[in-house]
Amino acid sequence: MPAPRPLRDIAVVAFAQTDHLRTTDELSEVEMLMPVLHEVLDRTGLKTSDIGFTCSGSSDYLAGRAFSFTMALDGVGAWPPISESHVEMDGAWALYEAWTKLLTGEADTALVYAYGKSSPGSVRDVLTRQLDPYYVAPLWPDSIALAALQAQALIDAGDTDEPALAAVADRSRASAADNSHAQLRGSVPRGDYAARPLRTGDCPPIGDGAAAVILAAGERARELCERPAWIRGIDHRIEAHGLGVRDLTDSPSSRLAAERAGAFEQPVDTAELHAPFSSQEVVLRKALRLDDSVDVNPSGGPLAANPIMAAGLIRIGEAAARIQRGDSDRALAHATSGPCLQQNLVAVLEGDPR
Repeated sequence: MPAPRPLRDIAVVAFAQTDHLRTTDELSEVEMLMPVLHEVLDRTGLKTSDIGFTCSGSSDYLAGRAFSFTMALDGVGAWPPISESHVEMDGAWALYEAWTKLLTGEADTALVYAYGKSSPGSVRDVLTRQLDPYYVAPLWPDSIALAALQAQALIDAGDTDEPALAAVADRSRASAADNSHAQLRGSVPRGDYAARPLRTGDCPPIGDGAAAVILAAGERARELCERPAWIRGIDHRIEAHGLGVRDLTDSPSSRLAAERAGAFEQPVDTAELHAPFSSQEVVLRKALRLDDSVDVNPSGGPLAANPIMAAGLIRIGEAAARIQRGDSDRALAHATSGPCLQQNLVAVLEGDPR
């Protein structure tokens, strides 16, 4: 069944991100965000007052205080009053909300931003709070231990092995060598086991960062960008919450989201996958039907920089930037949230024919 055509043509017209760093102790979230917001607006020549809708993604658990996103609005400027919303998710889901808003015709432009500072606390402990609160969370299995269970299931199924996982990490960080924003670039040692069979090199770096995207509809997009990255389809799905009832070697929610977004209707030449662990790229390649002809994570992906709550939005931004530069014609962007690829979003982006 073909994916439904969106009611309105909407495109990514600008993307900006921070340099992703292990720590930014000297900066608040607002101070980290403001240069990115200024940069993304400058790319289009827009002012804050020109934006029809603003949506952000972040996590109060990560920030350690309730309603932390309201402080980040200082970086946007909420006076005079603006049309604004927030999702307690990765910024990719904020982009989905903004895309929906533009589809209604209530706005022609949208600013989407996301940020996360992982350095102040223990990410492995914080992420346990997203687990089933009755049976799993009290055991405190951290995100790396759960990813290791998934990796071992893949090895047991014959889908991969440790050298193949090492090759994924090596390729990703080699690709990041040309990405000045990446936290890890070039040759990175495999290191000791973080949780067998995953070594530290198979795991994402902990760091701080932010990103922002501007969306525009119809002819407004062409006015703001020489080659807009049109969102031809976008969809998100979720797996069962209970890890014990899922096949961790597969991602049916990613496959369904890709199908509904139209990813299988024509081949893609680029895929930016939000696979924080090398083993998760193996799962996603199979679910999304990506063969060796597809350039996967040319930016280095989350193995090179993984600012929590912004890494998924960055995948969409990186895919869009390649289309705008002429390096890609049809790209797939993927974002995930939750343990072992629990929630998945897929967007398909295209440039105008050359």
